[in-house]
Amino acid sequence: MTNVKHLTVLGTGVLGSQIAFQSAYHGKTVTAYDINDDILVKAKERAAELAKTYLAEIPGATQESVDAALGRLSFTSDLAVAAGEADLVIEAVPEVAKIKEDTFARLNDVAPSATIFATNSSTLLPSQIAPSSGREDRFLAMHFANRVWQFNTCEIMGTPNTSKETFDTAVQTATEIGMVPIPMHKEKAGYLLNSILVPWLAAAAELAAGDYADPQAVDQVWKIATGSPLGPFQIYDIIGLNTPYNIMMSGDADQQKLGAWLKENYIDKGRLGQSSGHGFYDYTS
Repeated sequence: MTNVKHLTVLGTGVLGSQIAFQSAYHGKTVTAYDINDDILVKAKERAAELAKTYLAEIPGATQESVDAALGRLSFTSDLAVAAGEADLVIEAVPEVAKIKEDTFARLNDVAPSATIFATNSSTLLPSQIAPSSGREDRFLAMHFANRVWQFNTCEIMGTPNTSKETFDTAVQTATEIGMVPIPMHKEKAGYLLNSILVPWLAAAAELAAGDYADPQAVDQVWKIATGSPLGPFQIYDIIGLNTPYNIMMSGDADQQKLGAWLKENYIDKGRLGQSSGHGFYDYTS
């Protein structure tokens, strides 16, 4: 067992909420942080929905076990309170470098000196963010896939300055919260999963944005021809469209055009994916 007893998650969006609940379900004391109390109302609703999902989808889950997880999970909009007793902080804020850097700089002022910092960034290298943390030897990336209770990988990537002790602690902690740790030997933008997933999703978006076919037709041909259970646009909806949009807008001119298409046709219309009830598909029924 590691010394990680109290875990803090910064950001209570789709993935942040999942990381927090998964950690609490597996016995950690968890504090979920977000920037204001209005957002935390939504976060508490997500936690309640996750309890129902775990009860329905995880073999062996009971009302007692999900209630215990909720009991180990607290919420705050005060960063000092969130980090004050943290052994490990996992950041899951928007995929924008400046936001992440500012978050870790503020976090360094209020967290104990021994606290390990981890970013869940899906595209940024940890070495890009680490200098802002003030503790580069205790900084690394822990990347979780969406639906963490089902697709339970945790890609772990250090920087040249990450200590072996920090890396080993992250690997063991991932195991303790029910994840399958995937240690990486060195830094790679996009890790393993997104190095494959992002180009695949972009290729699908190019087909729909170029009006070669509807998103549903793209999904249909992929699923039938490959035997995959989900098509790329169903994956978009599971991820939530804001994260792919931020990734696209950080890319080259062609990627930014795709981002503009996604924003105009879906995000600006409130079609954000499963979490909003609408994305490329309608989930209200």
